[in-house]
Amino acid sequence: MPVLLPPALDLSLDLLRCPTCRTRGLSPDGGALRCPAGHTFDIARHGYVSLLTGTRATSGDDAAMVRARDRFLSTDTYAPIREAVARLAADSTPERATVVDVGCGTGYYLAGVLDRLPGARGLGLDTSVRALRSAARAHERAAAAAWDVFRSFPLADGVAEVVLDVFAPRNPAEFRRVLRPTGRLIVVRPTARHLAELGGRAPGMVTIDPAKEHRLHRAMDPYFEAAVTEQVEYTAPLTRREILDLVGMTPSARHLSGADLNDTGAWPGHVTVSVLATAYRPRRPRPGGTRTR
Repeated sequence: MPVLLPPALDLSLDLLRCPTCRTRGLSPDGGALRCPAGHTFDIARHGYVSLLTGTRATSGDDAAMVRARDRFLSTDTYAPIREAVARLAADSTPERATVVDVGCGTGYYLAGVLDRLPGARGLGLDTSVRALRSAARAHERAAAAAWDVFRSFPLADGVAEVVLDVFAPRNPAEFRRVLRPTGRLIVVRPTARHLAELGGRAPGMVTIDPAKEHRLHRAMDPYFEAAVTEQVEYTAPLTRREILDLVGMTPSARHLSGADLNDTGAWPGHVTVSVLATAYRPRRPRPGGTRTR
């Protein structure tokens, strides 16, 4: 039996362009989307569409990481971050907006923005098919597609009022291309104090590079200017199970052994949550400069 076109994906078809020939006009064809040139892309029974072609991207979060993420985010320990993202995204944004979440994971932050904008539609992009299964169900107005952030996005120019990048890799040139001139890019990244209590608890814990903030500003500057930055910082009490899920959903999980994770004496009863959330405006083309495409 063919997979039915999910309603949220139907809402987003006009945003898409074929990743093979870059033609707009993907349309349903049985259990797939087809472009006018005949390139087809399967719609998974879990509700997302796979647009990746050619050399495969990294697989992203595996099944264990996604389960840990689902459990941890369901505790709403990160709700203040989601609220900050939604507030920044909704500021001066029309309710009937298009929101693209790049590196969307399970769709937790995208769903928060769509709740704040009742008339908006959303599209989440991620390489992890395990995460996309959750993202496709995260909100009734959120579609999901498999894509690699480091490639040219399978989206037409200037289709989004908001682009989200929350704890995800960044592609500033593509962010700028798909945003409308009056749109906003919301970038969330950890400070050096984020989860600091976990840093010395196990040898495989990933730490924050002190130069990361400088690299972000240098990468963004040709395409965007910062409009406002908010710091979200608080102490979160956590059970041992929640600590393990928090560690298990991060890249650190790939560097820790089972013995590290199961050491009952290794983990504290609380962590510091500390992130910066910046809303960026697209820069106007500079006279005589190159186009940001």
